[in-house]
Amino acid sequence: MEFSIANLQPKERASFALRALYEAAGCRKYHMGRFEEYGLYQENRSFLSSEQVITFTDLDGRLLALKPDVTLSIAKTAQPAPGETLRYYYHENVYRPSAESHTFKEISQMGLEMLGAVGEAQVQQAVCLAARSLDALGAEWVLEVSHMGYLFGLFDALGVPDAARAKLLEKLREKNAHELRAAAGAAGLADAADTLCSVLNLCGSYADTLAKVAALCRNDAMRAAVAELEALAVPLEKAGGVIRLDMTLAGEMEYYNGLVFQGYLKALPRPLLKGGRYDLLMQKFTPGAGAIGFAVYLDELDRLSAPLPPVQKNSTDRVMLNVALPKGRLGDKVYHLLAGIGYGCPEDYNATRKLVVENPEAGIRYFLVKPSDVAIYVEHGAADVGIVGKDILTEASADVYELLDTGLGKCRMCVAAPADYQDDPSRPVRVATKFVNIAKSYYASMGRDIDIIKLNGSIELAPILGLSDVIVDIVETGTTLRENGLKVVTEFMPISARFIANKASYQFKHAEMDTMLEKLRAELQNKEEAK
Repeated sequence: MEFSIANLQPKERASFALRALYEAAGCRKYHMGRFEEYGLYQENRSFLSSEQVITFTDLDGRLLALKPDVTLSIAKTAQPAPGETLRYYYHENVYRPSAESHTFKEISQMGLEMLGAVGEAQVQQAVCLAARSLDALGAEWVLEVSHMGYLFGLFDALGVPDAARAKLLEKLREKNAHELRAAAGAAGLADAADTLCSVLNLCGSYADTLAKVAALCRNDAMRAAVAELEALAVPLEKAGGVIRLDMTLAGEMEYYNGLVFQGYLKALPRPLLKGGRYDLLMQKFTPGAGAIGFAVYLDELDRLSAPLPPVQKNSTDRVMLNVALPKGRLGDKVYHLLAGIGYGCPEDYNATRKLVVENPEAGIRYFLVKPSDVAIYVEHGAADVGIVGKDILTEASADVYELLDTGLGKCRMCVAAPADYQDDPSRPVRVATKFVNIAKSYYASMGRDIDIIKLNGSIELAPILGLSDVIVDIVETGTTLRENGLKVVTEFMPISARFIANKASYQFKHAEMDTMLEKLRAELQNKEEAK
């Protein structure tokens, strides 16, 4: 049988195409073993996506690890000479914990690294190769670009304390205006909240957004970042595809210090390509050296060979927004709001057992799901947007955009206990809850040891029967607590329904999402003013 690349799986075809691209650009293949001394990761754990690493002791008694990262190993061993630029590409597997399977996952990556003398030419070559990598994969794509130097410059201009920066970057990444304001206020930066929130509007086509980015400059660091972005404009125009500038794309501040970028392919629910400039890491091994690179997550391409879901086989001329709607009172309330602004369906979903209802003329399709599953559907790309309570969103740690606090379904997350409860610091607190991750995070922030008891309902019974000392649960009016002899000990998280979006869907349907969002925001404002 004659060999044909067309018969290969998408990620196999991609590896051939990317290898040819990188070698034509003058990059040499870098190969390494599966194992690395654990000390490398222990000393540089702030640069890793997770501190969890598979370790073992070899026959000589050395503590080794299955590689969770390729860039660290390359940065350690490259050792470029002064003035030298090393260009490498790699095709390796790494081993990282999976939130979905709660075990470690083998991840196939191809990537490119430029190390040593990294100036404007090398930066432009790396970013353009990232764009060409996406273009080589044969599907509609988007590359979004940002600059950490711009954000750090803005923080310096606003006097943002170092301790507050990580939280502000987190809220920028989420496009979460409501909590960005709250984080600014908590850091004593209430007067700067409007300026910080204005960064959320620095998102769109490269040329148009670049002018807005330049207008906000306040110091030399921001102007230098804009100059670097301006220098990229012409080379990226030739790359094909869609190039977007999004200043909310903020990498981890311990890792990236300059340009950052992410690439998306249509039909994939998460970024396929991630990269940026990481001089800080490189200089731990080679003082004065710079570095820029990116990784392509080949396993994501397996989805391209999967059959099209039945719900997407109904052809329509309109771009359809897929909405995960929670069953119950909240979902009904949200649906009536959306129907009132032009997103209704001719079919009453409460009068049918159908779980999918749609209106192609309005470009809308609703999936009726359990409230606790909304964030999962959106994060994994089955739905483009959804409405979900902040409690569920936080518990799931879903990697989504949190575009709007609707203010619906307001309540609060509390610690509650019997009326005569006194904390005993000599032993761990026994905590009953269905919000395990939220409870762990709250008590960890206090440095308090706890024993978690996972329950799925009637949480208030636990302290009454002596199963737990306290509970962590949502409280609306407090009536159930009072009628069962319990009191609120601490309120620590306000809760309401949030409008969330899949990050990849946003790249391809941002116009439709923004239109819906603006209409919904206006409708909520009108209802608030009418009270």
